[in-house]
Amino acid sequence: MGKKILKEKPQKERPGRNKYDVDEYLDEKVSLFNIKRSLIYLYRMKGNMFLAFGLSIAGSLIGLSGPLFIQRALDEAVPNKDYRLLMLMAVFLTGTIVISIGLGAIRNILVARTGQNIIHDIRYDLFAHLQRLPFAFYDSRPHGKIFVRVVPYVNNVSDALSNGVLNFVIEILNILFIAFFMFQVSPQLAAVTLTGLPFLALFIWTIKGHQRRAWQRVSNKNSNLTAYLQESFDGVRVTQAFDRQKRNRGIMDKLAGERNTEWMRAQYISNTMWFSTETISQLVFSCVYIVGVYKMHPMASFGMLLVMGNYAWRFWQPIINLANIYNTFVTAMSYLDRIFDTIAEPVVVEDAPGAVILPPIRGHVEFKNVTFSYDRGRGILKNISFIVKPGDSIAFVGPTGAGKTTIVNLISRFYNIEEGQILIDGQDIMQATIHSLRSQMGIMLQDSFLFTGTITDNIRYGRPDASYEEVKTAAELIGANLFIEKLPKGYETPVTERGGGISHGEKQLLAFARTLLSDPRILILDEATSNIDTGTEQLVQEGIRTLMRGRTSFIIAHRLSTIRDCSRIMYVSDGQIIETGSHSELMALRGAYYQLYAAQYASS
Repeated sequence: MGKKILKEKPQKERPGRNKYDVDEYLDEKVSLFNIKRSLIYLYRMKGNMFLAFGLSIAGSLIGLSGPLFIQRALDEAVPNKDYRLLMLMAVFLTGTIVISIGLGAIRNILVARTGQNIIHDIRYDLFAHLQRLPFAFYDSRPHGKIFVRVVPYVNNVSDALSNGVLNFVIEILNILFIAFFMFQVSPQLAAVTLTGLPFLALFIWTIKGHQRRAWQRVSNKNSNLTAYLQESFDGVRVTQAFDRQKRNRGIMDKLAGERNTEWMRAQYISNTMWFSTETISQLVFSCVYIVGVYKMHPMASFGMLLVMGNYAWRFWQPIINLANIYNTFVTAMSYLDRIFDTIAEPVVVEDAPGAVILPPIRGHVEFKNVTFSYDRGRGILKNISFIVKPGDSIAFVGPTGAGKTTIVNLISRFYNIEEGQILIDGQDIMQATIHSLRSQMGIMLQDSFLFTGTITDNIRYGRPDASYEEVKTAAELIGANLFIEKLPKGYETPVTERGGGISHGEKQLLAFARTLLSDPRILILDEATSNIDTGTEQLVQEGIRTLMRGRTSFIIAHRLSTIRDCSRIMYVSDGQIIETGSHSELMALRGAYYQLYAAQYASS
């Protein structure tokens, strides 16, 4: 758990990857590198796997000895009326059956435990990696296409990696063991039993490419469907507000229908494997009896025919099982490619080699000729430079999309800059550890996300060790206690997923209390008061002033009244800072800030 696994450079992004109705790209060829990575998880469970392997071999050999007792009973005990030998053979046969079943039961328990451990390890590694991936990864694709890899896809591959790999080896050995026993009984009939193998091998070689592509298409359609469902659930309020239910049902029906169509096509191809194997095996059985009765000289005894028929059936049974295992592997590989493609995503925002731990931050922040874009085609920030002294409060204003949120995101190093430097207390943040940077920041983003739990759990999310009194103090400081204490269970009131049942303003107050509790050295507030009514805003402003005292603060605010007292206001437009100064200075300048301020208050 949590150990490093092999990684490779992921494939290039394909257009449409961030849409629910566009299939993701996957190589049609089987990735040997992904197979090697899969075996790492098996190696972690090598103890259980080797024990299960040993039990399987023992059970198989004991079970294969049964037909020999039957042959001796029919060819010796019955003709000679040797009841003692007949009973002895019956006891031995029963013993082989009981022991085989017992060993098989123990083996199945071990394999089941191994499969669950593999599920845990893959899911843990995948989730741990997703936690480290930058915002850019989540910005570029529907979250449903990420979720489907963590839960359903991991569940689908566990059986192939545990039971499938073990059974594959066991069935190969079973074939060898049975072939050995058959040649001991009758080399001629054994040779007849093997005649179907070349035809089966040719058939598998012919359909393997079609089968893999078919299951890849199923994987694509599953991913698309899950992505749309996730989006629909998150946007259900908008759907109902615009009365889009009928149209959305049509989209859902189309995506589900495409998934079902591809699944049936894949089933048709997979079932041809089973059908062909069964057909070839039945023809081989018939040939064994025909050759044994009409072609052998002398004709095979009844006991030999019965035993060879039994061995022929046993010989082809593992081949049929191998065909089913092959189908499982082909299906699993389409999911494994998706899983390992995600794990191979580079963590571009990570500690640089030799990164230093930031000491307690004083709050001196400097941007030096910073240039940044989310994609290379369109620049967001263009050669930004400014200096902020410890304890200063800086407000960013300007039109939507100007780059205000991008600036504060770069201070927290949610993205890597392309050119220039960002220094905190003279230290380039690109050369500092991310933990030592973000642990000293209080960040409240536009999305006041709440988690399932209680009010207390959400406030102490950033400081799990905070006391109940500290939680209450943070809530009281910004006025959240006024609505919390009116709730039926107060601070222990359950919060549903995404804060259902709590207003937008109340969610922001809780998120703000969560930020307060972390006691940051640098405070970042992105539209912190955008959904708070005028009466509550006065309480929040008092809390902001208390929190900002002695801290460096960066504020993005829609309501300009909330930033009038900031040390400096920077007007951002088209990725550049075109005006900077205090509220009074910018009003006297009568430039872009003045026009924005006048327009806002003229409309209020």
